[in-house]
Amino acid sequence: MPSGRCLVACSALLVLSSFFSFACAGDPPDKEMQQAQGAIDAARAAGADAYARDEFTAAQDALKKAQEAVSQRDYRLALNYALDSRERAQNSAREAADQKATARTDAQRALASDTAAINEARAKLRAAEGPRVPPKAHAAERRAIAEAETAVQKARTAFADGNYLDTLETLKPVKPRLAAAIRELEAPSGPPARRRK
Repeated sequence: MPSGRCLVACSALLVLSSFFSFACAGDPPDKEMQQAQGAIDAARAAGADAYARDEFTAAQDALKKAQEAVSQRDYRLALNYALDSRERAQNSAREAADQKATARTDAQRALASDTAAINEARAKLRAAEGPRVPPKAHAAERRAIAEAETAVQKARTAFADGNYLDTLETLKPVKPRLAAAIRELEAPSGPPARRRK
């Protein structure tokens, strides 16, 4: 059976631990919320708002919930949200780095592919033009090639600025337009020749 001193000591320890846990629960998690905000800022700088939008938005939402919990003096809930926010922000920064690298590779490929398609379309246009072909005969195809060249130039600028998603978005309509122009240039001009009997 425990002695009286032991019971008093245990009771004192219990009271002290309760006091400290209450004191901890009684303070807003300012440090953790600052860390979460710092992680969100770092994630934004890494491009998470563009390349890992869902996780980044979840991090921002969790921080807002932490702030709301603080205003309601629910510091334990605020702490949970602040920690969740920080973790999600860090995850979004890692995800953004991966997605950005993938987008960069995709943008490089698209630029190379569309540049090759422009060169092919130009070659087909030169082959289709001739002394007997009226100047206005391939106006639509010339316009399609010129628009493709403008889009590729704009995409190159976006790529140089590190805006790989903008690069891909700008290049999206280029390939179908060039393919249509090439089909028109390859189509036989004029009525088909009659066969002799």
